[in-house]
Amino acid sequence: MARNSTTVLFTAAMVMVASSAAAQTQMSCSQHSKVVGQFATSYQEVPVAGGLTEDGRLIEVLSSGDGKTWTIIISKSNGETCVMMAGEGWKKLNITDDKQEPNA
Repeated sequence: MARNSTTVLFTAAMVMVASSAAAQTQMSCSQHSKVVGQFATSYQEVPVAGGLTEDGRLIEVLSSGDGKTWTIIISKSNGETCVMMAGEGWKKLNITDDKQEPNA
């Protein structure tokens, strides 16, 4: 059950990010290798998280090693990749399973 809740929250967050990004800026799209290469060169960002959407698109979070900058990209199966949003201060969260037994 906890995984489903996490999935729903993540999906809702991604929808809000996509909607916000589309409303605020024109998307920049190119082939996946070019987009990832450009962020690696310009910001030292590499993929740190990702997942597939129900319609087969790949969502990835790129981040610099120190988390100073981050970028969210989405790719279609044909390799077309669009920048959805970027920012600063990426922080990895330590997510625990809700089913864990409390310490006795």
